Amino acid sequence: MTSNLNTIWFILVGILFAGYAVLDGFDLGIGALHLFTKKDEERRVMLNAIGPVWDGNEVWLVTGGGALFAAFPNVYATVFSGFYLAFVLLLFALIFRAVAIEFRSKQPMYWWRQMWDIGFAAGSILSALLIGVAMGNIAQGIPIDANGEFAGTFLGLLTPYPILLGVTTVALFMMHGAIYGLMKTEGELHDKLRRWAMNAIIFFVICAAITTMVTLLYVPHMAARVKDHPWLFSIAVANMLAIANIPREFYHGRDWYAFLSSCATMLTLMALFGIDQYPYMVYSQPNPENSLTIINAASSQKTLGIMLVIAGIGVPAVLAYTTCIYWIFRGKVKMDRMSY
Repeated sequence: MTSNLNTIWFILVGILFAGYAVLDGFDLGIGALHLFTKKDEERRVMLNAIGPVWDGNEVWLVTGGGALFAAFPNVYATVFSGFYLAFVLLLFALIFRAVAIEFRSKQPMYWWRQMWDIGFAAGSILSALLIGVAMGNIAQGIPIDANGEFAGTFLGLLTPYPILLGVTTVALFMMHGAIYGLMKTEGELHDKLRRWAMNAIIFFVICAAITTMVTLLYVPHMAARVKDHPWLFSIAVANMLAIANIPREFYHGRDWYAFLSSCATMLTLMALFGIDQYPYMVYSQPNPENSLTIINAASSQKTLGIMLVIAGIGVPAVLAYTTCIYWIFRGKVKMDRMSY
C-alpha cells in the first residue's frame, strides 16, 4: 500500500514547482516580450515591473529542487544526470538573465544596454523552452535501465513531443507575462502590452489545443488515470474554463481577473500533470517496469517524517515572504533614481 508520507511529499513537491511556474512564469514571459519594445524607457519599465520580485520567485525553484532531493533522491539523481546538459543550459540561462537585469542600466551606452537586453530576452525564452522540454520528457517517458539510471542521450531528449511542450510553455509564459505587465504599466506601453497579450493568448490557445490532441494520441498513459476515474475530468473542465475565461476578462478590461485565470490555468495544468503521473515520478519508456515511483525512489519513512516537519515551518515562511513583497510593491511601476 502506498505510504501516506510518500503521497504527501509527491503533492508537496508538485505544489512547490507549480508555485514556481505561476510566479516565475510571468518573469520569464516579460523577458520573452522584452525586445518587442524599442524605447529604452519602456524597457526599463518592463524590467522594473518584475524588479522587486523576480529573485524571490526563483526561491520556489530552489525549494522545489531541495524538496525533490530530500524526499526522492533517486529521482533527483536520475533526472539530473540524464538531463545534465539541459540543466546546465537552464542554469546558464537563468544566471545570464539575472546578470542582465542587474547590469543593464549600469551604463548609458546603447550597445551596452542592447547587449544585456538581448541576454535578458534570450535567457528568458531559453529557460521557458527548457522547462517545457524537461516536462515533456518526464510526461512521455525516458529510457531507464534496471539500476534506475538514465540510458539515453541528450539528442534523444529532443523529440517532437517534448519540443512541442517547450513551445507551449513559452506561449503560456508569454501570455502570463503580458497580462501581468498590463497590471503594472500605463500609457503607451500599456496599450502595446494589450496588443501583445491578445496575440499571446491566441498563440497559447492554439499550442494548448495541439498539445492536448497529441498527448491523447501519442502519450496515452498521461490520460489513463482520468479515464479510469471520470470524476477527475472535473479538473480538466476547470482547466478549460480557466483558459476560456482569460480572453473574456481581458476583453472586458479586467486585467486582475485575467491574471487570476492565467494562474488558475497553470495550476490546473500542473494538477493534471501530477494526477496523470501518480504514482510515477519518472516514467520509463520503453520499459515501464524500470520506472521510478513514489515508493522505490523515496527516502526512508523517518526522513520523510522529519522533512515534513521542516517543510511545515519553511513553506509558510516562504508564503508569508512572497505575500509581503507583492503587497509592498503592488500598483503601477513608478520610475525613480533607484530603478533598474
